[in-house]
Amino acid sequence: MLPTPTREDKFSFGLWTVGWQARDPFGDATRPPLDPVESVHRLAELGAWGVTFHDNDVVPFAADDHERDKLVARFKEALVATGLVVPMATTNLFTHPVFKDGAFTSNDRGVRRFALRKVMRNLDLAAELGAATYVFWGGREGAETDAGKDVRAALDRYAEAIDTLCAYVRARGYDMRFALEPKPNEPRGDILLPTVGAALAFISSLEHADMVGVNPEVGHEQMAGMNFVHSISQALWHNKLFHIDLNGQRGAKYDQDLVFGHGDLLSAFFLVDLLENGGPKGVPAYDGPRHFDYKPLRTDAGEGVWASARANMVTYLLLKERAAAFRADPEVQAALRASGVGELATPTLSPGETPVDLVADPSAFETFDAEAAGARDWGYAHLDQLAVEHALGAR
Repeated sequence: MLPTPTREDKFSFGLWTVGWQARDPFGDATRPPLDPVESVHRLAELGAWGVTFHDNDVVPFAADDHERDKLVARFKEALVATGLVVPMATTNLFTHPVFKDGAFTSNDRGVRRFALRKVMRNLDLAAELGAATYVFWGGREGAETDAGKDVRAALDRYAEAIDTLCAYVRARGYDMRFALEPKPNEPRGDILLPTVGAALAFISSLEHADMVGVNPEVGHEQMAGMNFVHSISQALWHNKLFHIDLNGQRGAKYDQDLVFGHGDLLSAFFLVDLLENGGPKGVPAYDGPRHFDYKPLRTDAGEGVWASARANMVTYLLLKERAAAFRADPEVQAALRASGVGELATPTLSPGETPVDLVADPSAFETFDAEAAGARDWGYAHLDQLAVEHALGAR
């Protein structure tokens, strides 16, 4: 029997996911616009817990204040009626032509100031709706030609923007933190802060670095050829995993935004295992939303959209079950011991040992049997096969 998603699973979806009309660079929309209110109700019926949005997912770019107020009121009514929460919000700084050279890093100072004001306006709404996280995806912050962008100056302006918005949130007293979403390319030829590692390094230079973390996306890291499980592990190590976007990707190509698990299934298995079992003594390593940022296939319409939304949640829950069985399997536990996986948590130096003490210890070098250590069979192939068998439900 397939698992049934519930609110306790903390699954959330962006309005832009199920609401994607399926335009691509080579073809027009294959689906009509979807009312955000309908999306809220349908997602609630499927067992989702939360919904997220760009400002222009709820309010069109050119809407006046009167229209904006009406649309926001309808959206809030739908949230109240369904009980869905808004754990995260973000700003569309990439669709309108005004942002074609970037938003925070446009060469045009006026565009940069407009972008900041646009974000501030939506920060007010996000805070009103209770969003705890605000995501920044710099899809237009980059360049196609190295001659057209002073990258060092662009990073100065990027940091200035995030610092300014942090100061705005603090001044308003909002209980909110920021998450940067890395991506290597698309729509720009090269996007600034292309990977989790680059974003973490950037964050360390910010005035309010404690308020800023990352929002890694499966497909974005895998587009750059990165191991997503490793990227998430590093974000957790830095205590900077503020949010996560789940989807599927097949290798280093364009951003596919497949249903979660419909790309690299084994990587998805290990990711769920890390999130759900990777904390101390096997508790979850991450307690935030399990957020899906995917696109229903362009070939699907009507109920196919909602089938794909449900598929994300069911796949996650299936992998959660498989990961729990993997951890509970005595043969897996024995294989983990044989591979020395738990040994890595033991510090290399003894308590109180200094570098001078290490040099004075002959067992560390002079009498260490490197030949015997080099002959050790680590058993990783067997351990990996056990993971594959559990992921496929064969155990």
